[in-house]
This record gives sequence, C-alpha cells and structure tokens, in this order.
Amino acid sequence: MANDTSLRKHVLDLLDAGHAHVDFQASVKNVPVELRGKRPKGAEHSPWEILEHMRIAQWDILEFSRDAKHVSPPWPDGYWPKTKAPPNAKAWSQSVRALLADLEAMRKLVAEESTDLFAVIPHGDGQTVLREALLIAAHNSYHIGQMVLVRRLLGACPER
Repeated sequence: MANDTSLRKHVLDLLDAGHAHVDFQASVKNVPVELRGKRPKGAEHSPWEILEHMRIAQWDILEFSRDAKHVSPPWPDGYWPKTKAPPNAKAWSQSVRALLADLEAMRKLVAEESTDLFAVIPHGDGQTVLREALLIAAHNSYHIGQMVLVRRLLGACPER
C-alpha cells in the first residue's frame, strides 16, 4: 500500500488495547501475591497461568514474525506454565515486563514503514505481519478479559 499510515495506527491502537475495556497493565496491577496462584471455583486457570500463557504465546508470535529459525513450543503444553503459582516472588513482575517488552517489539515492527504488513512471511504458510499483529491483539484481549473475570471471582477486581 502506498499510504498505510491509517492502518498502522489502527493496528497499534489494537495492540495497546484499552479503549472499550481494561488494558493489560490495569488487568495485572496490584494482584495480591497470595491470589496469583489461586484458581477460583469454576475457573480453569490462576492469574499466574493466564499471565504466563499470554507472555509465552505473544513471544512465540513475535519471534515467528521476525525470525525464520524460531521454533515454537509444543502445543498446547509449551504455551502454559508448569505450575499454577509463580515459582518465586520476582516471577510475576518479570513476566509482566517481558510481555510488555515483546508487545513493544511487535509495535515497533508494525510501526516501521519498511515492514510490509501484507507480505507473506517466507518461513510461514501464508501468514503476514498484519495477521500476526492482529492475532496478538485478539489473543491478548481475550485473556485480559479472562484475567479480569478471574480477579473478580477471587475478590480482587482490577482498577480501571
């Protein structure tokens, strides 16, 4: 496209999320340490499992988008943490920082005018950077909503 500035802006806005719902940072802010590994009744995952799943999946999509030698984790086990609680006190904040760093890397890839959003990724099977960016936005949005629901069930609603 000769002028895809508007499209890039819309995709970047989707990656930032927020607009009509809680954004990522609000969804993970101030989750009480003692609740990070709890699965509320009726829920399959703890806040930790949701956070780590988001981080792993987003990292995989980003790396696939920019590295032909990237090898994805095995599906589905490789996309979920091994434990329902963080392994140590620092793991939560490290996961949040890593997710935000990878999100910023995808944002830069989308924003870079030299990135052809419509070009087929050579090592894929039809995927484009546009498709992968939209996949991250959709996947993150889904799990942000899941995080909010799990927090509500645990009695720790996020702030807007």
